[in-house]
Amino acid sequence: MQPLKSEDPTQIGSFRLLGRLGAGGMGRVYLARSAGGRTVAVKIVHAELAAQDQFRRRFAREVAALEQVGGVGTAPVLDADSDAESPWVAIGYVAGPALRTVVAEEYGPLPPASVQSLAVGLAQALAHIHAAGLVHRDLKPSNILLTVDGPRVIDFGIARAVDTVTDGGLTSTGAVVGSPGFMSPEQVRSERLTAASDIFCLGSVLAYAATGRSPFGSADSGVHATMFRIAHEKPDLSGLPAELDDLVRACLAKDPATRPTAAELVALVPATDPWLPAGLLVQLGRHAAGLLDADGDPTPVPPVSRPRRRTRPRALVAVSTTAALAAGAALTVMYWPGWNGSERTASAQPGNAVPATFLGAWEGVLKGTQEAPYETARIEIAQGKPGDKTAVYVQVLGKQMCMGRSTLISADDDRIVFGESDVTTSVPVKQCTPAAHQTLTVRSPEVLQWTSGAASATFRKVKAGPDLLPAKFVGYWKQPTNPELPADEQDLYSGEVTITQGPIGAPLVRFENTFPNTYDETGAPTGGSMHCAYTALLGGTGNLLIVGPSTPDPAASDADCVMTSGSSQSLRIDRFDGKDRLLVYDMSADGEPGEYYKE
Repeated sequence: MQPLKSEDPTQIGSFRLLGRLGAGGMGRVYLARSAGGRTVAVKIVHAELAAQDQFRRRFAREVAALEQVGGVGTAPVLDADSDAESPWVAIGYVAGPALRTVVAEEYGPLPPASVQSLAVGLAQALAHIHAAGLVHRDLKPSNILLTVDGPRVIDFGIARAVDTVTDGGLTSTGAVVGSPGFMSPEQVRSERLTAASDIFCLGSVLAYAATGRSPFGSADSGVHATMFRIAHEKPDLSGLPAELDDLVRACLAKDPATRPTAAELVALVPATDPWLPAGLLVQLGRHAAGLLDADGDPTPVPPVSRPRRRTRPRALVAVSTTAALAAGAALTVMYWPGWNGSERTASAQPGNAVPATFLGAWEGVLKGTQEAPYETARIEIAQGKPGDKTAVYVQVLGKQMCMGRSTLISADDDRIVFGESDVTTSVPVKQCTPAAHQTLTVRSPEVLQWTSGAASATFRKVKAGPDLLPAKFVGYWKQPTNPELPADEQDLYSGEVTITQGPIGAPLVRFENTFPNTYDETGAPTGGSMHCAYTALLGGTGNLLIVGPSTPDPAASDADCVMTSGSSQSLRIDRFDGKDRLLVYDMSADGEPGEYYKE
């Protein structure tokens, strides 16, 4: 990060600029902080582009579409103003190095298993981008940031706004939009681009990640020579590990129609966890800490509920696992209506070992805060004797929800210990492992200290039973109309949440989104709308409602809906403009919430 210069603004919208991050074809990028303390990247458009009405119109439409993405593997759009003297967009700040930096300068080529995991992560991101009607157009190693949780794709979509004010895909200087070495044949020929173009670029990125070089050469060998090889010659895949050959060659097919889709890649390519070698993960952790320290903010500030100016609701993209859907696998969900541990008293059962102090349901935050959790846990304890499975546990992570039953080992007046467990629910399927030993110690009648290995958290007593949701949450909620969309396009976008009453582990939250099915070459919606429906399991009802990653409802969704894993969410209600407002936050990353109002 470079310091601000005298000609730089110090404030854009509600964001205070901290320093320069870089510059590109669209404009300059600044590191900034929101009024609530969130770190963001603000991109301000170059004056020559801002002066063109055609660019402004397309920029506004692109940002509106980008706000529909919000899925895994992307940096979320938090705010934007296309009517400002210099249009700008604020995007979630990703504290990770670029793939190009890691491969070329810090680590070297990645091992095959990591490249496969990279492929899955990037394909998930592209699936969300393509579902929003966008084509990235510039997928390359410098536009892919690596974090301990997976890759993040940046700079997607806005490239089309720049392309709109150029002639035949050429910039004012005559350069083709894209990056030599990481372009598709269609880009080289200035043809109309589809999602398949991004898949070709993905193939080049994967080859680079595995070998350290582009399969068609770099600009050092001459831009026109590189472009000719992309359009007409076979890729140079020498040094590519054999287990990656089929994957990369499929993506690099010259005919767009024969390339796999992003969803197919997610379903077919294996991924590992952890996704990178241990040494590299340590480097990434240090890199993130260094970036945040340089920002003067070593602790990321979690999202808070507060009124925001000029922020448009971001449609919630709720998704689940393609692999399970493609295989026809059914998600096994086990919950216990009417199972209320707090009502099963010691006097009612023979051989009781659990003191009454522990009976009932308890919840705590493992990562984050009570107001902004990133990982939560719940345990509901019933009466029984050692060896019985007397507890039901729920753990909700950013992209995972696990439920199971734990075996009682011992209990006394001050401490209870659970050991062996089994998994009864896993979202996504087959991703959860049995919970480790858990120990809960009494701190007060309403508070327990929970430990499991090195992890520790404060658990508080919460409601147990079949009907857990506060009445104010139950009902139908709808997103407000986006005022920045043209009047004739506003009905093409909608977001709805329906919340019903019930127990933990039940599918009580339903998300439904509608958005344009296709766009024409100017970016205007065509061909009607696409409707996608998803449900999410209730995972916690303490300070907030916690729900796991959503599962698609194929019977209520159009065939083209994205069916890949999403993130867990926390839901809360506040008052805004005199009305109840439902705020839905992504638990896997910082970002502005989806906003809904009760109908």
